[in-house]
Amino acid sequence: MSQHPLSFAIIGTGGIAQTHLQAFLQTREAKLVATVDVRKEAAQAMAAAVHCKAFDNVDTMLAEMDIDAAIICTPPSTHPAVCEKLAKAGVHVLCEKPIAINRDAALSMIQTAEECRTIFTMASKFRYVADMIYAKQLITSRILGEIMLFENTFAGHVDMSRRWNSVAAISGGGVLIDNGTHSVDIIRYLLGPIQSIQTLEGRRVQKIAVEDTVRIHAKTASGTLAAIDLSWSINKQTPWYVSIYGTEGTALVGWGESKYRRDADKDWTVFGKGYNKVQAFTDQIHNFCNAIHGSDNLLITSADAMASVDAIETAYESLRRDDWVAVPSDQSPNTVLESTAT
Repeated sequence: MSQHPLSFAIIGTGGIAQTHLQAFLQTREAKLVATVDVRKEAAQAMAAAVHCKAFDNVDTMLAEMDIDAAIICTPPSTHPAVCEKLAKAGVHVLCEKPIAINRDAALSMIQTAEECRTIFTMASKFRYVADMIYAKQLITSRILGEIMLFENTFAGHVDMSRRWNSVAAISGGGVLIDNGTHSVDIIRYLLGPIQSIQTLEGRRVQKIAVEDTVRIHAKTASGTLAAIDLSWSINKQTPWYVSIYGTEGTALVGWGESKYRRDADKDWTVFGKGYNKVQAFTDQIHNFCNAIHGSDNLLITSADAMASVDAIETAYESLRRDDWVAVPSDQSPNTVLESTAT
């Protein structure tokens, strides 16, 4: 690119921020110039890795630094205040999922970015995984025929007893909003809008106040049936985290390899080397930078982010009702704003 590197800040320097840091080391389109964390020592530790400035609050950072964009890696309950403050300062925002713990908060973030004419997008790494992009091409090309069934599993044992992810006031819920936000976005990316959802909760194994194991059933607007297993309390170890079954073939997207086979084929065709986290995060930054420069469209729009929030809220409503619940129709950011204004 001929444009100058964009100046970035990372807000929140916990676990996910470390992968964003690795992605910055892989790109020339963006330069990390500031880190922010309420724990100043954590911000300083990350800043030392790239020789940038460290701060313990966003206000001080904005007063002292001139930045183009920021990546938000703080807990979800803090996202609206942080993102809206940045938007009002003219800063473009890439916000980690889930973008908010409820629809009203998410809508406020989108409205503020729209009013301030800043770019706002949700971090959803799986859309940038090379194998996932190829799987979408397989679906779109109809090589697999009509897609009838979709399966997704994110289930690995993690002790959540001391993590903010299991505190509903901070995270918005348990494994459903945490890992499930990825799941519903993958469905929408590959198969289009989700029409309805049924959520079932398993036994709570860990001594936490939120769900640690759920199964989601969903139906897309095109008629595909989906099943999602999410858990912090079991190890459902499978080589494939996404399975796609069509009337003429099957595709498997895996951690170490991805492949497909048409019904008429004798052998599987390998189309990818699996999940490369740093590659996905790096390509996410590339897309975000290009969108800021106006040379590319966002792969994840504000409407996509809003749709994920709606789908997760619907999934929790299904848990409360113990029944299928319709998902609000997907809307573009402008439609969202116009409908709210009226």
